[in-house]
Amino acid sequence: MFKYDYYRAETPDEVCEVLARYQGKARIVAGGTDIMVQIREKDKRWKELECLLDLSFLEDELRYIREEGDQIHIGALTTHTDLERSEVIKRWIPFLGKAASTVGSPQIRNRGTIGGSICNASPAADPLTPLIALDAWTVIRGRDGERVVTLKDFYTGQGKVGLKEDEFVKEFTVRKLPEGTVTGFAKLGRRKALAISRLNVSAALKHDEEGRIDFARIAPGCIFSTPDRVETAENILIGRKPSEELWREAGKAVSEEMIRRTGIRWSTEYKQPAVEAIVEDALTECCGSQFA
Repeated sequence: MFKYDYYRAETPDEVCEVLARYQGKARIVAGGTDIMVQIREKDKRWKELECLLDLSFLEDELRYIREEGDQIHIGALTTHTDLERSEVIKRWIPFLGKAASTVGSPQIRNRGTIGGSICNASPAADPLTPLIALDAWTVIRGRDGERVVTLKDFYTGQGKVGLKEDEFVKEFTVRKLPEGTVTGFAKLGRRKALAISRLNVSAALKHDEEGRIDFARIAPGCIFSTPDRVETAENILIGRKPSEELWREAGKAVSEEMIRRTGIRWSTEYKQPAVEAIVEDALTECCGSQFA
């Protein structure tokens, strides 16, 4: 049984001070949908836990979706339900709302936060791949002020994120997708509902006046040690018109990149065709069933 202090912060500065005081042995709890389960199951990651730091009093400061010019700012305490229902998200980056809508049950989506989902550092986090496709920035708050890193660089290794002892994530910032961009999100789990992703993919495409693709983003989840786009697959799409054959080429490029980065493993025989299939599904969702 874990024993730990419980602290409810009332200001962002207080969060930093408490984190610094416990020197890496305090952990933030927002929705609590991950960490409370892990503590109950006696996860070895928390064997040195001394304090749970509750951010629930900071919703005014950390729960928001703000549209500012060509950017969208998403506070760390924004819930998955907030993302799913936001008109700003639906208008400019709809695959993030789609991904959030697939997380767990309605109860989990109502409690779980985008900050908790990302900072838990699971490669299976559904909102992660849309944010990677968007080249999101992570805004980090510490005692010395704020700093900004790309979300891709925020992941420092498998299951690890780059936070100092006194730091926490304040928000995620993304640029709006170009006008006319269509998006898709596909997920493979062990069942259709309440399933953690085994694989997922986010895709975004825009077409020129002749119907050729002139903007493409593909970000797969659960296949690399740290999250990333697959630019080789994106480049295959540029300048070409949508087709089932093109989607297959892109899916194959993603699976080949997976093998190049991670090598051949016992799971590759299963993963390779699965990755290719869900890339095709995500791209098909972008354009529907009609191809030029």
